[in-house]
Amino acid sequence: MGDARPVYQRIADDLRQQIDEGTLPVGARIPSRAELKRTYTASDQTVDRAVRVLKAAGYATGQFGRGVFVSDRAPLGVLVRSTGAVDSPLAARVRILSGADGPGTNAPDLIWEATSTAIAAPPDIAHRLGVGVGEPLMCTQYEYLADRRPLQLATSWEPLELTKGTDVLHPERGPYARRGVRGRFAAIGIRVVRATETVASRPATGAEADALGCSPGQCLTSVQRTHYDEHDRAVETSDTVLRGDRWRLEYTIGFGT
Repeated sequence: MGDARPVYQRIADDLRQQIDEGTLPVGARIPSRAELKRTYTASDQTVDRAVRVLKAAGYATGQFGRGVFVSDRAPLGVLVRSTGAVDSPLAARVRILSGADGPGTNAPDLIWEATSTAIAAPPDIAHRLGVGVGEPLMCTQYEYLADRRPLQLATSWEPLELTKGTDVLHPERGPYARRGVRGRFAAIGIRVVRATETVASRPATGAEADALGCSPGQCLTSVQRTHYDEHDRAVETSDTVLRGDRWRLEYTIGFGT
C-alpha cells in the first residue's frame, strides 16, 4: 500500500527523522532545494513547504545567503514557577541545564527591559479584567534575558482606575518597581490574595520570533495569568511567552498543614 502522506509532509518527516537520529547533526546544512527536488521528484513549491514545516517546528533555521541549517533544540533550562515568580517574573528562579537532561546551575539574576503605555482596553483583555471595552489600562511590555539568552516576553495590563495618580502607576519604575503585583498594590491599599494561570502553546509571531531567536510559527509556551484582590476583583492580567523547545516550566506546589 502506497504512502498516503502529501509529498511535502513526507519530505519534512524524513528530514525530522534524520535530525532526531543524528544523521543530520546540529549545525548541518539541510539538503538544498535542488537536492530535495531530485531525491523526492518534487516541485519547488513542495520542497519549500516542507522546509517551512521544519522551520516552524524549530528543527531548522535559515541563514541568509547560506542555506538552511539544523537548529540546536536541546533545552537551555528550567523556569521555576513559584508563588514569588507568579507574583513577578523578576522573582523567577532559572536553572540552566548543563546537558539535555543533566544537572544544571541557577542562572544569574534576570536582566529585563520594560516600557509602559496607556491604552484602551481591547475586548479580550477587558473580559479578563472585568472592565468595559475601551476602558483605560496601563500596558507594560517586558523582555527578559537569562545568562544573556532570550528567556521570555511578557505583557501586563492594569486598570488605570486603580493606579492613576499613585506611585505604582508605572510598574517598571518608581519606588515599588521590583516588588511584584502584590507588593505594588499593597502600597495603595489593595490586598491581592490569589492568582490564576493558564498554560497553553501557540505559534510565534514574526516580532516574537525576532525577540526570542526562533522562526515565525515555531511553538511557544504561553502563560496567561490574572491577579485578584480580596473582593475577587481582577487587578492585573498578563501574557508571558517563551520558546517551548528551549525552556521548560516547573511548578512548585505547596500544601497547607
